[in-house]
Amino acid sequence: MRRYLGLSILACLAYSLVAPLLSIAMTDLPSTLAVFLSNSVMFVTVGLVIRYRGLSVRPYLRHPRTPYIAVMGVLLTVGLLTYYRALALGPVSVVVPIYGLFIVVSSLVGIVAFDEAVTARKVAAIGLSVLAIALMSV
Repeated sequence: MRRYLGLSILACLAYSLVAPLLSIAMTDLPSTLAVFLSNSVMFVTVGLVIRYRGLSVRPYLRHPRTPYIAVMGVLLTVGLLTYYRALALGPVSVVVPIYGLFIVVSSLVGIVAFDEAVTARKVAAIGLSVLAIALMSV
């Protein structure tokens, strides 16, 4: 199996537990605090991985593509703050599928912005994804 497939499956399995655990945690914690604490753990963990791998962040601070990372960081912050808040207010079974529409939107951005190939199978998959999410969210 290609390495990225195994990593994708692991990422899916790990991330699949995030929403249910957040839902439990946020019964007593404000959503903004949950974002802060969970991402603090992520920040420290990623820092340890960077150190373990012997990487240096400094050379990349002036990299021409670093502004993209900064914008992505802002978008990720907005996405996480609103996602956590939605999970604090609504049921996991409704919030997660709607949030999952990012897969459809990202696919469309890839097609439009990066001129990725459009096939009948991709169009069908996107359409069925929207239908599945609509059905799950009702």
